[in-house]
Amino acid sequence: MSIPATANAIGFNRTGDYNVIEKLTIPFKPTPSDIVVKTEYLGINFLDTHLRSGAYGPPHTVPSILGAEAAGTIVALPTDERVLNNPDYKKRGYKVGGRVAVLHQFAAHADYVAFPFDYIHPVPDSVSSKVAAATLLQGLTALSFVEEAYEVKKGDTVLIHTVAGGTGLLFAQLSKARGATVIGTTSTKEKAALARVHGGVDHVILYKQENVVQRVLELTNGEGVEAVFDAVGKDTFEGNFRLLKRKGTFVSYGSISGNVPPIQAGWLGMKNLKFVRAAVPNYLVTADELLYYTTKLWKTVEAGDIDVLIHKEYPFTTEGARETHKDIVEGKNSGKLLIKVE
Repeated sequence: MSIPATANAIGFNRTGDYNVIEKLTIPFKPTPSDIVVKTEYLGINFLDTHLRSGAYGPPHTVPSILGAEAAGTIVALPTDERVLNNPDYKKRGYKVGGRVAVLHQFAAHADYVAFPFDYIHPVPDSVSSKVAAATLLQGLTALSFVEEAYEVKKGDTVLIHTVAGGTGLLFAQLSKARGATVIGTTSTKEKAALARVHGGVDHVILYKQENVVQRVLELTNGEGVEAVFDAVGKDTFEGNFRLLKRKGTFVSYGSISGNVPPIQAGWLGMKNLKFVRAAVPNYLVTADELLYYTTKLWKTVEAGDIDVLIHKEYPFTTEGARETHKDIVEGKNSGKLLIKVE
């Protein structure tokens, strides 16, 4: 298959609200060390909205292409002999026509992408491109966090904030598979029902109607939970210290409501608590770590311990891309948002 000279991509020329997003035609020039992928599905994440809004500062290049994850098939392999002879490259069994998932901080939302092999992860035949794009980043986050940020064990009780979202449901499923009791927070009765059905959540707290700290302590006979996984940030921050069990662990990994405030050491000392600010890229630094977690993720999907819920597929258009950002920021979604590349 010939490699096109241009690609269609979702990006922006200036930071701002979701209306700055455009479908663009950009030059496409892979290097000899790149793998070239024809994408089929693009995964939407809060990271994309932060990049687009300017929360992480001005873009490094203009236009700036969005997207941390995608999935599709390989159309060209590297030609650089140093890459082809790299033992880590050889381990992964890349082939033209092979299904892969792409994980990069940005620039994955295009119909053709080219990245070094570190960012391209083979997907088994039993996992579709749709499921791969919907699972990769959130699945790796949940999987590495329940193994390393706090190792969820049989008999634990854990709290998962925003449990009806894409990542929250995967946290719930993996925690249940490890034998934990799961408490989750969400905003509506409809999302609560979804969390019970798709996440196996034992107890759901409607945070707009109930006092989360009080309800967690009631459900745990006043003891609190072993761990809390929180992507909300500022709004739930202080309460998490009060609902944790003695020697419990607070895993913070997002800031949907705003950045978390400085930690008061006394909050930890009251019950000998642990605070972890976790970021999934720091669990996936070495080639061995990447191979371990991506391999384990697909096996977990195949085993049925992860059953990703897809909220909606959006068209690969300016309007479709804008709608994804609007929906995720306004909390309209339950599960994963995808753009389907025609």
